[in-house]
Parts: sequence; structure tokens; C-alpha cells
Amino acid sequence: MKQTSLNIVAIFVFAITISTLLGPAFNLSPAVPALAIFCLLGLATLDSFQWQGQGGTILLDFLAGSSKAKRDRILHHEAGHFLVAHLLGIPVTGYALNAWEAFKQGQSAQGGVRFQDAELASQLQNGTLSSHILDKYCTVWMAGIVAENLVYGNAEGGAEDRTKISAILTQLRRPTAEIKLKQNWGSLQAKNLIESHNSAYQALVSAMEQRATVSDCCNIIQQNLH
Repeated sequence: MKQTSLNIVAIFVFAITISTLLGPAFNLSPAVPALAIFCLLGLATLDSFQWQGQGGTILLDFLAGSSKAKRDRILHHEAGHFLVAHLLGIPVTGYALNAWEAFKQGQSAQGGVRFQDAELASQLQNGTLSSHILDKYCTVWMAGIVAENLVYGNAEGGAEDRTKISAILTQLRRPTAEIKLKQNWGSLQAKNLIESHNSAYQALVSAMEQRATVSDCCNIIQQNLH
């Protein structure tokens, strides 16, 4: 069973257990919690095997990202990825700012900016990766964290972005010490790009907040480059 589904089951089982203990005080039949657990386990199993855990991801995303502050932070994070990818010539193919949007687009319910990464995938399949391609993608992957740091002074997201760099360098059997170096190097390059094109970044944030198309977002970036 997917971890997200297990997490949700654990939360609800805890709540149901509490209701069972307190049930007699409120004249609640013991059959009610038992039925609830049965239905919950059935839904969690269906979600895990039929929907690959996307239902649980959507629910957790909804619960965690319901505040405007959280949504704004995600928006600024993803705009960082989008801007830097565009500036480095990596085509953006789509974006979603929450799990539900990603699900509606037929994507894995995670959200985020999607890139055209055929060249990256092709080189990795052959067991090699040029320094030029690696540097570009490291910069793009670290751009979300950098954007959060520039706007909020810290970053709450980005663990998955760091993991991508770690996974690729591990696959290429690079020294472990190189992982941190590439993350730091990518962060520095992304910081320079976002700060140098702050007007384009701010315009892109506004456009993405309105869910502008990828094409419109790219045009807005170009119009605000100096």
C-alpha cells in the first residue's frame, strides 16, 4: 500500500479509536467505528492499487495547502523552476500548483512544473551525462528552493528537487561529495538568474497565479526581460 494511503489510514484509525473509547459516553454504537474502519481500509486499498495512491496525495495536499500563505509559497517556488528553465532553454510543457490540478491534467498527483527532458533521459539511458546538461538541470531543480529563500527567507519545499540531483549523481557513480557541490552550484546559478530577472519573475508569478497557459507565461517572461 502506498505510504500516503498508509498515513491517512493511521490518522483516521487513531481518530476512530478515540471515538470508540469515548463512544459510550455519547451513546455511540461500537458498530459505527468498526464499519468506518472497514470502509476506510477498503478505500485506502482501492486508492493504492487502482489509483496509485493519488487519492491520498490529493487529500493530504488539500489538508496541508488550504491556507493562502501555503498556496503563495508553492506558487513562488514553482515560478522559480519555470523562469530558470525558460532562461536556460529547457522547454516547459506544463505546470500544476496542487495535486488536484495535476490529477485533472492526467499527471501524477504531485503538482509542479514539467519540463521537456528527452535529452536528459536519453543520455542517462546510455549511462552518460554531459556536464552542460547536468549543470542546467541542477540549476533548474534548485531554482524553487532559491525562489522561496529570496521571497520568504527560508524554504519549506524542495526535498524532492535535492533528491533528483542525488539520484542522478548516484546513478552515474559520482563521488558522494559531488552531490552537495552540485546542489550549492545550482543554487548559486539560480539565484543569479532570478535576481537578474526579477521583473520577469514577478510577472510570471502573477501569470501563474491566474493559471495562464505555458505559452502565455513564456511570452510574459520575454516581455519583461531587460
